[in-house]
Amino acid sequence: MIPKYLIASIALFAGITLFAQDRPNIVLIMTDDQGYADLSAMGNPVLETPHIDSLARDGASMDNFYVSPVCSPTRSSLMTGRFNYRTRLVDTWRGRSMMEPEEVTIAEALGDAGYKTGIFGKWHLGDSYPMRPTDQGFQEALIHLGGGLGQPSEPRENNRRYTDAILFRNNKQVQTKGYCTDVYFDGALDFIDKSLKAKKPFFTYIATNAPHSPYHDVPEALYQKYKNKDLSPILLGNDEDADTVARVFAMVENIDQNVGKLLAHLDNCKASENTIVIFMVDNGPNTRRYIGPSRGKKNEVHDGGIRSPFFIRWPAQLKAGTRNDRIAAHIDVMPTLLAAAEAPLPSDHPFDGRSILPLLKGEKVAWSNRTLIMQTHRGDAPTPLHHIAVREQRWKLVHPTGFHNERMPADVPLELYDMRADPGETNNLYEERPEIAKRLLKSYARWFEDVSSTRPDNYAPPRIVLGTPHETRTTFSTQDMRVTDNGRAWMLRFENNKTYDIEFLWKDPVANLSLKLQIGSIRKTLNVKTATDTTRIRNIKIPNGEAALSVHVPYNNKKQRPYHIVLIQK
Repeated sequence: MIPKYLIASIALFAGITLFAQDRPNIVLIMTDDQGYADLSAMGNPVLETPHIDSLARDGASMDNFYVSPVCSPTRSSLMTGRFNYRTRLVDTWRGRSMMEPEEVTIAEALGDAGYKTGIFGKWHLGDSYPMRPTDQGFQEALIHLGGGLGQPSEPRENNRRYTDAILFRNNKQVQTKGYCTDVYFDGALDFIDKSLKAKKPFFTYIATNAPHSPYHDVPEALYQKYKNKDLSPILLGNDEDADTVARVFAMVENIDQNVGKLLAHLDNCKASENTIVIFMVDNGPNTRRYIGPSRGKKNEVHDGGIRSPFFIRWPAQLKAGTRNDRIAAHIDVMPTLLAAAEAPLPSDHPFDGRSILPLLKGEKVAWSNRTLIMQTHRGDAPTPLHHIAVREQRWKLVHPTGFHNERMPADVPLELYDMRADPGETNNLYEERPEIAKRLLKSYARWFEDVSSTRPDNYAPPRIVLGTPHETRTTFSTQDMRVTDNGRAWMLRFENNKTYDIEFLWKDPVANLSLKLQIGSIRKTLNVKTATDTTRIRNIKIPNGEAALSVHVPYNNKKQRPYHIVLIQK
């Protein structure tokens, strides 16, 4: 694969980079909807997570580490070292969760530096070419599609299963056996073994969809364990969430068990000493529950929604028990890991983050103050000041206008907190310290103008590309469907003047309907009389260029769309 950036010739020919056997291996673990305090190491009085806790005990941790309030923006920043608004990704669904393919990912950077790269679990940055993990630097991929199992991208046959789930290995649908988290970790261990056998350093990204909803399919024995525990200390009076929290905690302890299995495997392979293992989460907890000293949950911009544990173990380089309270964020992970691997940096995609390796090593270094900004809300493009957090080391400005609001409410006041004195964000000092608020607002305005001008059409959606040999069967779900002025459509680009069969997959059999398909200027009608769950239009030649695909199906006195639409290149 041709790299997206130039590796300096001095690095290639003068031997600046380390020999493969000396470079650190990397395991990056990120869970989904697990809160900052959903760990016994963070003071949770109910949950038991001894193996994850050991990463903090035996390694280093950042006490003020930030992520985005929802998952896809965090994943985009994690993969690129850049704020998600630079990457065209602005939301988690409706075609807004696809990352610009020209971004340089950590997998591409490490792969070009000689690493084996693998992802196991959740990607959520695009289901189709050229936005899949294998298009973005991962040599091995075992993933679910979209935002999770039980969501619109999963194959209809999966039926929301976490156990024995249908997943995708290197873009091919596979039937797995076992609980999904176990499957991801087992796949990661196999990948690690193959990399060690090949004497190649590895980058292993394990991104579980647990403990994200749905909660109907969780490890039963662990569920019974927490169902029979007194959860009142962590429910914060939300007793109606007790069963959900028991299920979440079952999923979290199952993750912890797998982390234990991973660490033991590294020991057995004698690979622990020079393997970096990181644990973090993508956003706050999915219910309002114990969150330590913080306030808030997933979707929110108070600390409970955007603060993550960040544990990193690297016995060869990091002193056990090191802690640092400087603010850091998801954008710092890629520059930190490239620094650890002595891998070249992208030349044409400058980082927003910085390497925090000196802090993790406990080095006494000059560390200038910085401003971290988190913003995410529903919609095709961000609105200035809508649902933001602006964080300096001491001060934090918040405008909690609501993630689910596409339009910013006019009646939500700004908030300012002294995080040193008030980590729970309870004493709003906005009126008392206007000079601080003004400074943070200026920082935000500069940031918003900067990230929004990354590209001339910065918030236009990336196009799914058809007609190439890279993907000859492309499946569309509502996950990547945009809501436009003319209705709902998938934004595509066709190449090589190919002919296609188009399948329409329905959850349940349909009959006596008239389906109207439009692809650019092409219009087709399909009449379905006999009950069926799969219908087809054959042999449609589609010219090159950009086009929107839309389907209109009046059925049973309402509009209805197929569950999936599949374009099959002939």
